[in-house]
Amino acid sequence: MDVTVGLLDILKTIKKRWKLIICITVIAALISGGVSYFILKPVYQASTQILVNQKNTENKLDYTLLQSNVDLINTYSVILKSPAILEKVINQLDLNVTWEELNKNLTVTSQENSQVFSLTVEDHDAQKAVEIANTVSDTFQSEIKGIMNVDNVSIIARAELKQKPVPVKPKPLLNIGIAILIGLILGMGSALLKDFMDGTLKDDQDAAACLGVPVLGTIQKISKAQIKEGKNSAVQTMGGETIVS
Repeated sequence: MDVTVGLLDILKTIKKRWKLIICITVIAALISGGVSYFILKPVYQASTQILVNQKNTENKLDYTLLQSNVDLINTYSVILKSPAILEKVINQLDLNVTWEELNKNLTVTSQENSQVFSLTVEDHDAQKAVEIANTVSDTFQSEIKGIMNVDNVSIIARAELKQKPVPVKPKPLLNIGIAILIGLILGMGSALLKDFMDGTLKDDQDAAACLGVPVLGTIQKISKAQIKEGKNSAVQTMGGETIVS
């Protein structure tokens, strides 16, 4: 028997299995909300901005010098996240992590043709994130003089601890929204699969397609309420006598 599924069949399935779809969607949303609010730890960010600007003794705008400073940012980004800097930060703040672990929580970003790059630190403690960001920047500024034999690094924006820090992740509402969407997809998929795997004949069209013969008549499904009503109507009282037809 060839099975074809049209849009009307899908809508009928959704209408018939709406409870299953809603149930899966609600479960997905509850799991996502529970994980986001009670299991995942909040992560906070702190950022500093660092300027690479070699001083020009003639106080003139030198494009070659500016371009040289921009090109240095890639090298400085590697040095900033190297053991030479991070191990000093770990010792200074007495952090219980390795430099590789600390490195994973640091992000260096820069815009094209800009002498400024940003250092972003993520941590579960907002205050610690601020301390790490500022300490890494200070250590880099002091150590780069000996490493590169230059003095062209300035910190133009330091990380500050806000009164009410807002975590950057997790984002519970976004996670719940995604979970609802996934739940709807899984729910509808489960409903369609359940109907597809159901081999029972549901109507006269299924019977005709399965048997290959036309349907001459159908028997309407009678509910319990209709059966009860029919029994009551079968009992009639005439002239004080009860006649059961």
